[in-house]
Amino acid sequence: MGEEIDMLASIYELLTHIKEVEEDSIQMSKDSMMMLSSFIEKNSIELDENAAKSLQYQDIISQQLTATIEAIDSVQKSIKIFENAYQSDEQVVSDSLDKLCSKLSKTLSIAKDRRDAFSGRLGHADQEDIEFF
Repeated sequence: MGEEIDMLASIYELLTHIKEVEEDSIQMSKDSMMMLSSFIEKNSIELDENAAKSLQYQDIISQQLTATIEAIDSVQKSIKIFENAYQSDEQVVSDSLDKLCSKLSKTLSIAKDRRDAFSGRLGHADQEDIEFF
């Protein structure tokens, strides 16, 4: 069963890396938006509908990345619970593994729902449900 713990530790570290890359991407997107907004304001540029949509897409991208980070946090928390249970008792480990699988499935479902909620909805009648920063 030690191999599973090693595998989970590797997965945990990989998820940490992915989360850091996504956090960097969110920050770059925010910085890009600030620079572009400043340029537009400084030059008194009026945006057409497509340009305004492209700016809104930046917010949607950030929301998607944030939702993914939340899913990663949930998975990492579950991995840590499993690792702690493993150290306590093998029966608890078996139960925890079942719970981990269940939580991973639920996390995946939530992540997919969030993706569906944000993707491709710009310009549709239900657009008001999309949060913009």
